[in-house]
Amino acid sequence: MTAITADPVGATTVSTKPFKVIRHSAALAKRSLLKTMRTPEALLDVTLQPVIFLLLFTYVFGGAIAGSQKTYLQYLLPGILAQTIAMSATAIGVNMNTDISKGVFDRFRSLPIARSAPLVGAVLADFVRYALVAVITLSVGYAMGFRIHTNPLEAGAALLIAVAFALAMSWVSVFLGMVARTPGSVQGIMILVVLPLSFGSNTFVQTGTLPGWLQGFVKVNPITHLAGVSRGLFLGGPVADHMLWTFGWIIGLTAVFMPLALRAYGRKV
Repeated sequence: MTAITADPVGATTVSTKPFKVIRHSAALAKRSLLKTMRTPEALLDVTLQPVIFLLLFTYVFGGAIAGSQKTYLQYLLPGILAQTIAMSATAIGVNMNTDISKGVFDRFRSLPIARSAPLVGAVLADFVRYALVAVITLSVGYAMGFRIHTNPLEAGAALLIAVAFALAMSWVSVFLGMVARTPGSVQGIMILVVLPLSFGSNTFVQTGTLPGWLQGFVKVNPITHLAGVSRGLFLGGPVADHMLWTFGWIIGLTAVFMPLALRAYGRKV
């Protein structure tokens, strides 16, 4: 039976079992999705951004880098998928910081729900955003001439791994949303983190073409390995090393930043 006790300031503390935490988180995830449906412009970053990046980099740089836009698109699309799905994790931290500043989480504290549910629910809701990035990137790429050389199972696995990486990155954004003073600060910090990772990787060019001092960073860069996994699963080729690195980053980011985000949230609210 669930025990409910009032704290000195009138908030509510709940002793919940894991399945109740999941249920509470799912309910708050539904709230986030409904909020997004009523403000579709909030999805511009995950709908237009991959399209703009694919068009610009393919048709502006494709001829110079690979000799033809079609050839370059085959190399570029998996990298753009890795880049844009990492960038899309920025929004959740901005939204969390905004909700806290508006007192939304003070209202959650008065409800008989697990304290972690608002954070977990927000991350679960963002699954839809990341899936949308993956589907749009692949669909636009197909319209431009990209083709998968493996099979639907491997292609689906590439998309799922990309979404899993974005969910891990979202905990970094949530943590920043808890500790930064303003939503603009969260966005600025995340851009400072993601942009060097995106351009200091094999997203746009092969690692061997980069200066030697930069190659060391590129080889441990999570975006490099996520792009490598996607290329292998979309186009064929070895993926074991990239997959091990990617799963290592997913586990590491989640293990470090999820507890930090929950602790910062507990102090914030």
